[in-house]
Amino acid sequence: MVNTDHLPGPAEEALAVSELLPHPGKEGVAAKLLILIVAVLMCIGIAVVYSSGAGWAVTKYSSSEYFLWRQLFFSILGIGTVLLVAQLDYHVFWKTSKIILFTSIVLLTLLLVLKAVGLITGAARWIGFGPLKFQVSDFAKYAVIFHFSRLITEKQGYIKDVNNSYYPMLTLLMIVVALVALEPNFSTASLIAFIGFALMFIGGVSIRHLLATVSVLIPIAAVFAIAAPYRRARLHSLTSGNEQGATYQVVQALIGLGNGGLFGLGVGASKQRELYLPLSYNDFVFVVVGEEYGFIGALAVIALFTGFLICGLIIAKHAADSFGKYIATGITMAITLFAFVNIAVACHLLPTTGVALPFISYGGTALLFNSLGVGILISVARYKKPAIERSIPVDATSWRVE
Repeated sequence: MVNTDHLPGPAEEALAVSELLPHPGKEGVAAKLLILIVAVLMCIGIAVVYSSGAGWAVTKYSSSEYFLWRQLFFSILGIGTVLLVAQLDYHVFWKTSKIILFTSIVLLTLLLVLKAVGLITGAARWIGFGPLKFQVSDFAKYAVIFHFSRLITEKQGYIKDVNNSYYPMLTLLMIVVALVALEPNFSTASLIAFIGFALMFIGGVSIRHLLATVSVLIPIAAVFAIAAPYRRARLHSLTSGNEQGATYQVVQALIGLGNGGLFGLGVGASKQRELYLPLSYNDFVFVVVGEEYGFIGALAVIALFTGFLICGLIIAKHAADSFGKYIATGITMAITLFAFVNIAVACHLLPTTGVALPFISYGGTALLFNSLGVGILISVARYKKPAIERSIPVDATSWRVE
């Protein structure tokens, strides 16, 4: 919990660390609306995953309901996670941010080591045993948000100092981004980098330093993007300008969206899901939404994520302190950015990536990590500074967590 050096004695200090009080204002309304939006998205996810994954589930697991029950289970667990985390004081992530970031770097490094010795083949993205596996990049994404929110708050008094502020944050960000990119997971690495730079920009880091760094990183990223044949094929499918130059996934996705028309084919009536569109229950689940519910249904999903973005920014704007503002902004950006990238890929506006649609795509651990993020947003919205702290003028650099 946030304390200040200016408290005069133990009695006042006890008051300052007392339970935070709920906000009654706009952020409270935004938090309630946010929970509703997430619940609706999860319900859409259960219906669409069942519809899109039934045929694949019969082929892979001999049960058309395999994906349905798993998605339902993780959605219920996700709602529980939101409600549980919402009761916590979000400053617990200030206290643990260094440990969380260090753990994420260790796990990302471990993945590459396991891949190097041959224990992991292909992309090294998942860690764990049996059903207890999770994608480490999801963990690393939140680790960056937590620790950058703390660093930007701590360094606010000298945030434009290149040696004491910018370079340390840039180094940490590039370590995480490089490890994720080497999995390889170039799309997620790029999105984590974007989130990190966006937080630094919002936090007041010199624009000149940011632009200088980005001007160097863009050519490096471009070379890395075309280094692998499959990434070159994806870029070519986007820039070819004709269907013949597009990949199989892109062609099937565009056919599916075209089939939907204005009002869609109806619930469970998707044609592309029947073994035509790979990963129709995950990376291309938005195609099934567009095919079964039409342009109106697809627009409704986009509106829900837009509402999520607005609610998250309202919560960030009215946060009790700088740490709450940055952590709420980072989480809001992460979830909505991943959503709109997934939708843009389905609409052939971006090259094909492995980015899932939050709360809708099939996948347990991603849904739980995003539910964790929503719970933190609700926690930021629910709490404000105790009265004793509000009565004492302090600057951002005097805050610390004990």
